[in-house]
Amino acid sequence: MRVLNVAEKPSVAKSVASILSGNQNLRMREGRSRYNKIYEFNYSINGLPCHMLVTSVTGHLMELEFEDRFRKWHACDPALLFTAPVRKVVPQDKLDIKRTLEEVARGCQWLVLWLDCDREGENIAFEVIEVCTAVNRQLTLRRARFSALIERDIHDAVQNLVNPNKCFADAVDARQEIDLRIGASFTRFQTMLLRDAFVIESATNDRNLVLSYGPCQFPTLGFVVERYWEIQSHEPEEFWTINCSHRSDEGVATFNWMRGHFFDYACAVIIYEMCVEEPTANVTKVRQQEKLKYAPAPLNTIQLEKRASIYFRMSSEHTMKVAEELYQAGFISYPRTETDSFSERTNLHAIVQEQQGHPGWGSYAQRLLDPASGLWRNPRNGGHDDKAHPPIHPTKFSSGESGWSQDHHRLYELVVRHFLACVSQPAVGAETTVEIDIAGELFFASGRVIVAKNYLDVYRFESWGGSLLPTYEVGQQFVPTTLTLDSGVTRPPPLLSEADLLSCMDKEGIGTDATMHDHIKKLLDRFYATKDSSMRFSPTNLGEALVMGYDDMGYKLWKPYLRAVMERDMKAVSEGAKSKAEVLETCLQQMKACFLDARLNKVKLFEAMAVFFERSNRSGGDEQHASGEFIRRCGLCQEADMVLRQNRDGNFMVGCLGFPQCRNVVWLPGSVSEAAVTTNVCNSCTPGPVYLIQFTFRRLEIPPDYNANHLGCVGGCDETLRQLTEICGTGSRLSARGRGGPAMPNNVQRSNTRQGACIYCHQTGHSSGNCPSQSSGPRSSRPQSMNVQSAGQVSISCSACGAPCALRTANTTSNRGRKFYSCQSQACNFFVWEDSINNGNRGRGFQRVNVSASASNPSRSVGHGRGGRGAVDAAGVTFVSATGDPISGRRCFVCGDPSHFANACPNRGI
Repeated sequence: MRVLNVAEKPSVAKSVASILSGNQNLRMREGRSRYNKIYEFNYSINGLPCHMLVTSVTGHLMELEFEDRFRKWHACDPALLFTAPVRKVVPQDKLDIKRTLEEVARGCQWLVLWLDCDREGENIAFEVIEVCTAVNRQLTLRRARFSALIERDIHDAVQNLVNPNKCFADAVDARQEIDLRIGASFTRFQTMLLRDAFVIESATNDRNLVLSYGPCQFPTLGFVVERYWEIQSHEPEEFWTINCSHRSDEGVATFNWMRGHFFDYACAVIIYEMCVEEPTANVTKVRQQEKLKYAPAPLNTIQLEKRASIYFRMSSEHTMKVAEELYQAGFISYPRTETDSFSERTNLHAIVQEQQGHPGWGSYAQRLLDPASGLWRNPRNGGHDDKAHPPIHPTKFSSGESGWSQDHHRLYELVVRHFLACVSQPAVGAETTVEIDIAGELFFASGRVIVAKNYLDVYRFESWGGSLLPTYEVGQQFVPTTLTLDSGVTRPPPLLSEADLLSCMDKEGIGTDATMHDHIKKLLDRFYATKDSSMRFSPTNLGEALVMGYDDMGYKLWKPYLRAVMERDMKAVSEGAKSKAEVLETCLQQMKACFLDARLNKVKLFEAMAVFFERSNRSGGDEQHASGEFIRRCGLCQEADMVLRQNRDGNFMVGCLGFPQCRNVVWLPGSVSEAAVTTNVCNSCTPGPVYLIQFTFRRLEIPPDYNANHLGCVGGCDETLRQLTEICGTGSRLSARGRGGPAMPNNVQRSNTRQGACIYCHQTGHSSGNCPSQSSGPRSSRPQSMNVQSAGQVSISCSACGAPCALRTANTTSNRGRKFYSCQSQACNFFVWEDSINNGNRGRGFQRVNVSASASNPSRSVGHGRGGRGAVDAAGVTFVSATGDPISGRRCFVCGDPSHFANACPNRGI
């Protein structure tokens, strides 16, 4: 029977093949990949003769990615990445490995998976299964479980094959998809929003800077920033304490004040003076007891990383790299494990026996195995068991290999000494505590002497310091040698060390034992944090600014709580308590809500970044992309999405994210003050979906018969939106934004082909919101008085002559039925709309000025700017009447009103 064996790395495949074949009749040939060899030999599995073929992958064979149209950053709204289709594909650089597996699998009956026995290894195993079963569906699938590359474990694993664990693989699939969707959406959002908006010192002139976000990476950064903020906000406070010492023939004893310290100086002085006045000390208690210092629990990954950081100043990332190399060479067990308890089946004595010949700790190993020494003690239970691997322990004796670096020697020594320590008796000490009374104030001193060092003899990394006290007896009296009132100052906590950071991550459930070091490394790679020579972390300006921005939003995206819940859910998937689909839906819904909220509050990120960085003069186009909300698929390029965006002048539009390759755009009315995409879908426009937009228009810039709130569609079916676009135009809305400035000439405004004719005057060159017939004149032209008559009608007086104005009705197509006031005197050209008065904007009419030039002269200009409508010099202004007709000095011959002609006179026929 032909059996295909697949290991996770080429070195593991070589070790497995060498152990199983005993290096007898072992043949090697090349595969498609020059790094992944194929080893062949004969072997017997449970009495069944087999022809074994052993090859390998190099970590994950597949990658999870979005479908092509979602992979380009500007091709879609980042919010869509929470639901966009994803797929697992074999990357280009691993196609040769895939071809090797396919070729070998076709002629085999069994597939035995020798991947690392954790969740990640199980996921890789199912990637191999997918590739191999695609070409040979008759394969029998088996899993080899092992924890060390030694003969005992490898032979035992192949004779006791089990089934692959789909739950483990599903848990990794869930994590990969969650991390991909959350990381990609937030990374694109904050990178496109901030990269070009600020000059970031870590990437000067670097347009390829990526401001990455990771659901584990950011809470890790949060720990660093939070400790830094604690230090920055600390205010030193002075305190006082009383210290006492006594010198005798046996030595010096230092006594500490039971109260600790006082922050109130007056109280401390009073108590100190009492002690000085009655300085005789009375010994009130002498307590002697045996103290034990227990050996550490068996070694797991987190403890390995922490202790290597403390003892050798090795980074967690480098520690895992060295540990992996020692494991692949067969010297230690699998280094990625949460377990800190040995099972009863583990032969601990055999492990110790292998170390008897070492010059450094061999004699201690011999004492451990000697029953007469009484040094042996079964290791204590640490309380963690991942059900996959034992604690980290030595698997092969070495007194130092020639190719080892200093760190290889150090880490191997730590693993061996730790194992020997955890099967040893605790250290024994005799501790003495003496309490004395001085004028009613209690003081104490402690001393310790080590009776039996036991495990401390081999575990040189720890000590159990103490001092021996002079002999005291209860009732003894003495006068202190010194009695002082000393002051001190409170100090902030120190910056987080790497061991501290690992402890925080472990406590809050951020990452796993196999990934924590990666998250820490990313902080340094992304320049979010730095690490000093003392292995302590400080946030950079960039890291602090990002955390500050999200913190100001109110969402604790930098806190560990959300990720801790995800990690618990993924563990539940690995245990079969929850399904992958259930966890994906819950986590992604929650994080999408966070994302949408963060995007609405993106100004907080800008404000935080502005604290640390100068604004850039580079194009802010990416900012527009980052703020877009998905409307529909672009019908022009058929690749990117159309999104709602707002430019720097405040105008809204729906544009294609494929810009500049695709320039498809839908310009929205210039009178829009607010616009937000809803979840409602248009039932008419195809292809769908086309999401509806909730518009809010500026009331004074649209005709009175239109609603200021409108739920509209940009797909082409919305007649109201089309009319308002024609009426209001889509050009610059400087006056609407309150940005004063020089008026644009009419000929420039008319050059905008998207701008329709004004609904009031039917002329181009301005929108209805800027129509002179609707603009307020200078303060002197506003009505001087307004009286409410008994009948409830409003009486308006002309600002020029003071005469009462007549109420008239417009009869043009655009303003038919709209009422206005105008002066009856032919010498005055005053008028005001009645609805302007009713809306509280009384006097927004203007004083008409007779001009000699024709109203159709295109060289005339209209004033713009808030509070400046109609306030320009009359000689440079062309006005139109309230009915929309140009003023040319002529009046209605029926009633004499200059605001209309006789054919539109409301009094005609009376």
